[in-house]
Amino acid sequence: MKKAWKNILGVVAIAAISVGAAIGTSSYLTNKKLSEATYSVDSEYGFKQQPFHYANYNTVAAENIDFTIAAENSVHAVVHIKATAKAQQRSGRQYVHPLEEYFFGFGGRGQMQPQPRVGSGSGVIISVDGYIMTNNHVIDGADELEVTLNDNRKFSAKVIGADPQTDIALIKIDANDLATIPFGDSDALKVGEWVLAIGNPFNLTSTVTAGIVSAKGRGGITRTNGGIESFIQTDAAVNPGNSGGALVNTKGELVGINTAIYSETGNFAGYSFAVPISIAGKVAADLKQYGVVQRAILGVVMQDIQNVDPKEKEKLKVTEGAYVVEFADRSSALEAGMEAGDVIVGVNDVTIRTASALQEQISKYRPGDKVKVTVDRFGKKQSFTVELRNTQGNTEEVKNRGDVADVLGAAFKELSDNQKKQYGIRYGIEVSGVSNGKIKEAGITKGYIIMVVNEQRVSTPEEFEKIVESVMKTSGDQVLFIKGMYPNGRSKYYAIDLAE
Repeated sequence: MKKAWKNILGVVAIAAISVGAAIGTSSYLTNKKLSEATYSVDSEYGFKQQPFHYANYNTVAAENIDFTIAAENSVHAVVHIKATAKAQQRSGRQYVHPLEEYFFGFGGRGQMQPQPRVGSGSGVIISVDGYIMTNNHVIDGADELEVTLNDNRKFSAKVIGADPQTDIALIKIDANDLATIPFGDSDALKVGEWVLAIGNPFNLTSTVTAGIVSAKGRGGITRTNGGIESFIQTDAAVNPGNSGGALVNTKGELVGINTAIYSETGNFAGYSFAVPISIAGKVAADLKQYGVVQRAILGVVMQDIQNVDPKEKEKLKVTEGAYVVEFADRSSALEAGMEAGDVIVGVNDVTIRTASALQEQISKYRPGDKVKVTVDRFGKKQSFTVELRNTQGNTEEVKNRGDVADVLGAAFKELSDNQKKQYGIRYGIEVSGVSNGKIKEAGITKGYIIMVVNEQRVSTPEEFEKIVESVMKTSGDQVLFIKGMYPNGRSKYYAIDLAE
């Protein structure tokens, strides 16, 4: 009997030891495996060898990321910009109630004092001697710019240049030894990477918010005519007043200029958009060096693959890239050998997934630069060396043509009420003097009444000059189509090419 029990106990002991060894070995192997990269398993849905990671291993918790150094190093280089536009005095008598005149003494003039328009935004100091990058829409139309630094010092600023197509402007203050933010590499940004937005929302200075990069190469946001859009999309909170502020990575490097938000109310609703520094930095450098952007173009009309006609789309062998619809006049891409139907998938070995991403890469170069463009032609990869050109179809430097008065070589004045009555019109401006310039070259003489410019009615010289300025800044056709009449009633039309 005793012998039987000894045998039973022996078996139990051996089993216990085996179980313990198995558990220990399993635990060791499991821990060893978890410290390695992946497992491979067969899915119950029939997908073979799907690798997976344990999420709680080899990862860094978000709360362990320190934003304080990046914020501290960046906040001193972000400024508040107050943009003031002087009010235009309106002509004509306004009705004033007799009691108002009695108590407030308007003297029967019926002329209310116009109030200036004041807007605000942010800017980023990019050089120790006072150059500041901001958005064009922050300073557009302003007569006075006041910059307030993080230490509350105030300076008047002057505009060095602006580019409506990228919504980037460069201004300057008279100061030295300023804090700056070093440029980062926006191309190296990854979706999911942490970033900080620094600016002055609602005039609340030195505000820092954090978020992640939600997407890259995002287009179709502002829908500016002819605009270049390849935005960094983030979920960092950005509100009115943040425009022109800094988007920085956790190293404290400038990777974008905050520009727009997606919102139905006008305030932050989850997504904000920044111009990549790869675009903004090049634009700012051009504005400083040349006074105007040296914009390079491939000379292609393109669209995203998902927007391609279904019949044409069936022929394609790729699902990402910029589809070439047709070519512009004097296209260097066409001359290099590219064809309609090609899908551009790379520029200088940078992968191109969308049309906006192609815009971003080409925006980094200047006319005369040569780039390697890789296309997929119905499944076959081909590369072409393309010499980029400017909008005029050559590689020459685009000159800063000066202000409107210098270019047009003419003076203008509003029509009086008697003139409007005499000519039977309700709007228009008079060419009151002509010297050497585009007006004279077109054949327009003193006394001509300009009524419509590029399908827009004009009633004041200021309205006319703003239209001309807008056309001069575009990289497209820089042409004025003018409709008007001479005092004798004869209608006359003119076309003025400002690019020549």
